[in-house]
Amino acid sequence: MFGGTFSASACLRIRVGTAAIGIPLLLAGLVRAAELDHYDALANGPMAEGRPTPETSKALKDELLFQRATQTYLWALPLINTLGMKAGSEKTFGAGYNVLPVWKKRLDAKTLVTTPNSDVIYAMNYLDLGKDGAMVLEVPPGLQGILLDFWQRPIPGPKIGASTFFGDVGLPGPDGGKGGKFLILPPGYRHNKPLPVGNFIYRSGTDNVFVFLRAFYKDPSNLAPAVALMEHTKIYPLGPPARVKPMQYPDASGVPVNMLPISDSSAFDQLKLLIDSEGSNLADSDWLGLIATIGIVKGQPFNPDAPTRAILDRAAKTAYKMSRVIGFEEAVAGRSYRVYPDRRWLNPLADGTPSNPSGALDLSWRRTAGGFLDMDARIWFFTDYYAISPGMISQVPGKGAKYMIGFTDSQGTPLSGDASYRLKLPPHIPAANFWSVTLYDAENASGLANGQPFPSFGSRDKPARNEDGSTDLYLGPSAPEAKGANWLATVPGKGYFAILRLYSPTEAAINKNWKPGDIEKIESVGRALQ
Repeated sequence: MFGGTFSASACLRIRVGTAAIGIPLLLAGLVRAAELDHYDALANGPMAEGRPTPETSKALKDELLFQRATQTYLWALPLINTLGMKAGSEKTFGAGYNVLPVWKKRLDAKTLVTTPNSDVIYAMNYLDLGKDGAMVLEVPPGLQGILLDFWQRPIPGPKIGASTFFGDVGLPGPDGGKGGKFLILPPGYRHNKPLPVGNFIYRSGTDNVFVFLRAFYKDPSNLAPAVALMEHTKIYPLGPPARVKPMQYPDASGVPVNMLPISDSSAFDQLKLLIDSEGSNLADSDWLGLIATIGIVKGQPFNPDAPTRAILDRAAKTAYKMSRVIGFEEAVAGRSYRVYPDRRWLNPLADGTPSNPSGALDLSWRRTAGGFLDMDARIWFFTDYYAISPGMISQVPGKGAKYMIGFTDSQGTPLSGDASYRLKLPPHIPAANFWSVTLYDAENASGLANGQPFPSFGSRDKPARNEDGSTDLYLGPSAPEAKGANWLATVPGKGYFAILRLYSPTEAAINKNWKPGDIEKIESVGRALQ
């Protein structure tokens, strides 16, 4: 099957030093041999009189469909990320501009969505400006959010003085946290009447819009004020009041819902619906042409037969796994994502400066030098995360947030649910609002289902501090003796990663004078493994 011959018993006798290579490397070798045979079969398929045989033609056509579908999925990953959230939310909570699910008791691991923050009150909504026309988002003072098109690009907003706003609502937005009305216009919007005075005008690049809102609470035991603030949000069409539907705020907390990126052939069905809705708003003719090669064309039926559906299903599953490979990389497209040279913490925008917060990339994932789309950087982000805006990455002390991602321990080994770790945070953690550490499932980047109410721990949980003012957090399958107050549970047999969030980071976070310790593997409390 794989070509050539080998002896399994001989393979098992191979030694490196005194350790046997063993079964895992043997299986890896078999897989690699199969891969090479696959590529050889494609390259060396039989020909007859200079033409591919029927068998070769079929194999190459199937491979061409698979490759085109795989690349379409990876290119469209931001859309697939958004579509997964929309499809899961609307299936569970209902559809419509007036339906705003609110996680009123915080977001726990029953909500499957990429890297949610369990330490704020979330709400999400999905608009269709092509169907409902221009929409008004009315927010109360103190609420924060982001307006994104379906590529999850921050929607261009007003220019006020020297500042042009993109996507942000609230403190980093044009309202400065005072609330107001945000008028969201579809692509190419034309109007015969003057636009309403006093609205902040945002012009979307797609008819479909993702509205992501957050409310902050001060006391985890009293979420009511933050929930009430969120429920003062209103979304309605521009025009006569008679068109307005009453708002609904279903409670999404504790409700099982899958809002992850779609990773089977139904991803292509969702893309078809979006292409029908958006057309050229979504992509240029080159990419629309590639999508057409797998059967997705605006206004035309998309009904793959069973063999084609099977290939599309494998392509989506393969592409999603490919995105997971890219998503765990420490360096992408030749650029390190390390926040600090001597730490393992990562961030794709870690090289930002106050004058250029997003560093080498803009927020459409184009390289600022060269002007090309950094595909792998975009894939890295959207396999694990969603939603970004200038306000989120602000380098102004006291605004935005600082995010640091930990995939590995201090030695570069991926975090395992079987092991125990310690994370030391030095004194004076530079977060004016709050800080938190949250654990995420390595398989899909959703909150780790660890048996605790929430897979997060932070400043508002009143952690115990050391005598020098530093804070030690413990991660592991069992609570360390006398340290359980600062413990986050992990799940044996399940990999995970961590995100450290600093909300409203102060100067020491911006200039990196303060830096957290790495996540250190320990064999017992107080003693790190060397």
